[in-house]
Amino acid sequence: MSSKGHTGLSRGFVEQQRLRLLALRKQLLGGEEADLAGKRAFRLQHGDEAEEEEDDAQDLSQREVDQALHDVDDHRVANIERALQKIDEGSYGLSDLSGKPIPKARLETTPEAVLTVQEERDREARG
Repeated sequence: MSSKGHTGLSRGFVEQQRLRLLALRKQLLGGEEADLAGKRAFRLQHGDEAEEEEDDAQDLSQREVDQALHDVDDHRVANIERALQKIDEGSYGLSDLSGKPIPKARLETTPEAVLTVQEERDREARG
């Protein structure tokens, strides 16, 4: 029996990637919980009046930044979930779009990748 699946990636590498993906998911989801807990603690310590004193423009700007970061994290978590699903299916390392192999170097730097670099660029260009 071969130590490589039909994707050309070794079972050891795929298992290592599974562990990395699980840790990334926990980090992203845990970070959001910590942020919410921090905001809650600030409100408890300073009360609602501290928020009322903030400059509205600054508050709006921070909310926009927070929302943009949240959107990026949501997208990344979705890709992590899909990559974990692909590991279970035996198709990790193959593009969701074309079925072409995703280079191992890309998977090492971006374990949640489900598209090739060019496919990702094309998708981002289309919006």
